[in-house]
Amino acid sequence: MLTESDWPAPPGTTHLDSQLGFAIRRWCAPLLGLEPHASAESYLETRAALGPSEVTRRLLTATGIGDYLVETGHKGDAILGVEEMAKVSGQAAHEVVRLESVMEDVARAGVTAEELPGRFRALLAERTVTAVGVKSIIAYRYGFDFDPERPTDDETVRAAGTWLRDAEATGTYRVSDPVLLRFALWTGVDRGLPIQLHAGYGDADVELHRCDPLLLTRFIKNVRPHGVDLLLLHCYPYQRGAGYLAQIFPHVYFDVGLGVNYTGARSDALIAESLELAPFSKVLFSSDAWGPPELHYLGALLWRRGMRRALGRWVDDGDWHPDEAARVVRLTGRDNARRVYGLTEAR
Repeated sequence: MLTESDWPAPPGTTHLDSQLGFAIRRWCAPLLGLEPHASAESYLETRAALGPSEVTRRLLTATGIGDYLVETGHKGDAILGVEEMAKVSGQAAHEVVRLESVMEDVARAGVTAEELPGRFRALLAERTVTAVGVKSIIAYRYGFDFDPERPTDDETVRAAGTWLRDAEATGTYRVSDPVLLRFALWTGVDRGLPIQLHAGYGDADVELHRCDPLLLTRFIKNVRPHGVDLLLLHCYPYQRGAGYLAQIFPHVYFDVGLGVNYTGARSDALIAESLELAPFSKVLFSSDAWGPPELHYLGALLWRRGMRRALGRWVDDGDWHPDEAARVVRLTGRDNARRVYGLTEAR
């Protein structure tokens, strides 16, 4: 679970021999009672002896994160839900609803092609009553080189007919038809909540060259009149293009969360690059942690360290005033997210 790959490491190797693995052994080991740079064997043995509940408690309570935005659309039965995250971490947790999962639930419940548009709209409205945002993984299921226009209901019904027939025949309700993905995305726009879009680096489903957020430019332009914010998640290795989009378009924001954990000791450079072009009101902290709690803890720790090093250097060089550096840290680490997602003020 320390890689986005779908396959185990080759025989005789380990995924712990990576920037992420080294960062875990350096920074997470002390929280489990080990010395920094503990061996992989010692770390795994101690982790197993403590048990997942205790390891999760120690790492989540050490993050310093005040609000968790939890999206449970991927293997939601295998991870902590919104209420469980709040209980274990002792902090607030808020739900983000995955559009594609809602559509797949509509199909599994039984629906005709003609009924699907209305049923999807109704279920999405129901699922998002208390949510702070929605998310699309169209980058995984198709790519960003999709038709940016809103599909008609007739187009959607025709695509739904083919998808539902195939799903019933195979028993697999995985939506990947570009018309249905576009319909889900535009329904998300109509819902009015902030929309997260996975961009860049991801698992083997992704064809990375089709996940460059610059491919979304026309869609971004089409969404602007609707007054809905778009949040580009992760973005590595396209963080500079994401920064351009966040500078040009008032409703575009981005983070580099996933890349921070996986680049480990090199994450300082990635964080500094995220601050090159975009207004600081458009950059957000994110851990993009999924699975091991180590990713939550490291995401926060490495981000703080990277910000301190980048901004500290600019302060030392006389380019920035210390008070301005502190203000930018508050913006990117907390205030921007509170504003965009409509979260309450810090307690």
